[in-house]
Amino acid sequence: MQLIKSGPGRPRKFGRPSRAVTVTLPEDVLTRLAGLDTDLGRAIVTLVERRRAAVRTVKPAEISSYGSHAVIIVTPVQALKRIGGVQLVPIGNGRALISLERAQSIPAFELDLVDALARGAVTERERQTLAAIVEILRQTRRSSKVILEARTIIVFQTKRQRRRA
Repeated sequence: MQLIKSGPGRPRKFGRPSRAVTVTLPEDVLTRLAGLDTDLGRAIVTLVERRRAAVRTVKPAEISSYGSHAVIIVTPVQALKRIGGVQLVPIGNGRALISLERAQSIPAFELDLVDALARGAVTERERQTLAAIVEILRQTRRSSKVILEARTIIVFQTKRQRRRA
């Protein structure tokens, strides 16, 4: 019984769809990977598969609580960055907080998200993130146990330096 459909040409290296990528890694990391497998690709796959069970699935948007307060943590996507009055503040691990300009209200932000979803000009990943934020805001708005507040965070932006001739 053949589990993997094979055709003409080279057989699949990992037994599933894959593609070539170029990556730059520090020499010490390359040395450690070579200790796992002489084939760099196989060494990377081995590490990822070992950690698969240990790594929790990252949701596109979720609530992160601290004490009696909570914030929405998102995976940054371009569709969010395109919404006027929205700035994503990186917090590490490929996640971000949503910062709204003073002129942007939370209900207006929620409506902008719904409109962006309705326009449909978003990728699947962007759609998942926007829909998750909309659902969090909707549940919070309807909850009798939670108060939704806008807060100010301090964001530093570097000025562009003019080149001197």
